[in-house]
Amino acid sequence: MQDFKDKVAVITGGSSGVGRSLAFALGAEGANIVVGDVDQAAMAQLRSDLAAQQIEALVEHCDVTSADSLTALADAAEEAFGGIDLVFANAGISAGESGAMWEYSPKDWQWCFNVNLWGVINTISVFMPRLVAANREAHFVVTGSGNGALLVYPDQPIYTASKAAVHAITENLHYQVVAAQSPVKVSALFPGPHVVDTGLFNSGRVRPQELKKAVEGNASGISSVADMKKMAAEWGIELQTTHPDEVAQMALAGLRRDAFWLLETTAETEQKIRDRAQMILDRTTPVANMVGA
Repeated sequence: MQDFKDKVAVITGGSSGVGRSLAFALGAEGANIVVGDVDQAAMAQLRSDLAAQQIEALVEHCDVTSADSLTALADAAEEAFGGIDLVFANAGISAGESGAMWEYSPKDWQWCFNVNLWGVINTISVFMPRLVAANREAHFVVTGSGNGALLVYPDQPIYTASKAAVHAITENLHYQVVAAQSPVKVSALFPGPHVVDTGLFNSGRVRPQELKKAVEGNASGISSVADMKKMAAEWGIELQTTHPDEVAQMALAGLRRDAFWLLETTAETEQKIRDRAQMILDRTTPVANMVGA
């Protein structure tokens, strides 16, 4: 897909972070944008900002934990623009857990898996039948994380586990469309190569009422990338970050190549991946990685 002009792109979790940047990057290429999200304030801002750039867009409330909500988004996209060419299963949250996992609230596990894992499963179940039935070039992109898919960092076990499962599903989805000789391409998007400056650490703003805990806020004490930088500095680490716009441009460049891996790494991360693979082959005892170290 060399040309995104007049293509229809559906982006879940698209009103902030990487999803928002994808909306603007694709819109600047002439694509028609459909965004689904649950953050009403961010949605209102996105509508205004896209309109200011004269980008044709539909911004709808969509809860990825509900297949019915995703079906309504797909129907709205097809009604407004006549079809769907790109789907970004991008919605995701961080539960903000900290400490021993046997002390976590079950609500943290439920919320993170409902959004990160079931959100992807539901998006596949709703959109893939439509893309496959259309039998023409299309892309289905899943936003994963190197934390879980490639490495295991010790400070976010719930998030890490959810993203490990998400990547396994993404890779299997790729194998299935290849086996079916479908023109639909599947890609795994890994925001990076550094920690991406998004609102992921402030996910509590969209936490559903039924999964709220008695104590609000992140147990980790990290509610922003600025908090993460400050904590890293206390350990003598200068944390580097990546802007979501850079991730969006990397993703579009990869889609033009029909790439499965939409991934940029640092030399440091590549070495960590090699070390992890060697650890498995050598059966050596795991040693925890640190972000930025």
